[in-house]
Amino acid sequence: MEFVIITGLSGAGKSQAMKVLEDGGYYCMDNLPPALLPDFAELCYESKRNIDKVAVVADIRGGKFFNDLFKSLEVLKFYGFKYRILFLEASNEVLIKRFKELRRPHPLSPEGRIIDGIEKERYRLSEVKDKADNIIDTSNLKTAKLKEEIKKMIIGGKETQNLTVSILSFGFKRGIPLDADLVFDVRFLPNPYYIKELRDFTGNDKSVREYVMNFDQTKRFVDKLIDMIDFLIPFYTKEGKTQLVIAIGCTGGKHRSVTVANVLYEYLKEKEHRVTIEHRDSDKT
Repeated sequence: MEFVIITGLSGAGKSQAMKVLEDGGYYCMDNLPPALLPDFAELCYESKRNIDKVAVVADIRGGKFFNDLFKSLEVLKFYGFKYRILFLEASNEVLIKRFKELRRPHPLSPEGRIIDGIEKERYRLSEVKDKADNIIDTSNLKTAKLKEEIKKMIIGGKETQNLTVSILSFGFKRGIPLDADLVFDVRFLPNPYYIKELRDFTGNDKSVREYVMNFDQTKRFVDKLIDMIDFLIPFYTKEGKTQLVIAIGCTGGKHRSVTVANVLYEYLKEKEHRVTIEHRDSDKT
């Protein structure tokens, strides 16, 4: 029997993950007290309904019962039930935004600040995260991309790394992204802004991309950038980092940075990395 335990931070997308697995034929149970995991696994195993794929959400909502998780995992292991842990997380900024949009208090700080609850939960779940088989940082993942990742790693059984590479193009005149891990400045490249026929287009348009990529310095920079990212990713993965934000900036964030970001995204996508892309300032004038 295939047994998946979904856990992680509140607001990180556990409910969405459960829906994906449910659509994939898993028998799902939400907010199951961890102490009941062995009994539930045995019940499903002995069921006459031939339940062979099960997913449960066990998280901080279980209160003091959540402390029974590790004991229950040992029991599952003792009786030969194989399981895998899917852990979902997101940045503090994203989680705060999601709680505010839903107008919900954090379960660990119902009458206090949301950030206090997030920090408490992150601390309490640190050991669980260390034992997780798969970790997904949903900070920059849209719903469709999250579904794709879960289907690939759980339903499809494909081995995937836990690192999500988020590529972000931006304009320096609107500020450097606060969550950037690596920042690359491409303002040294020829600027399509000064070409009247290209000014109103962006790096997403073929004409601008061809103009930017036609220069030798652009090609050499992209080659060196890709070489550096290829070098760094295995080390970030080894250190347990779950999200790497690569910010690429030009003056306005519309032409050069968008072009280079797209080229890097396409390369990493082809290499089957978990990668997302966002053009923060491309639609601004």
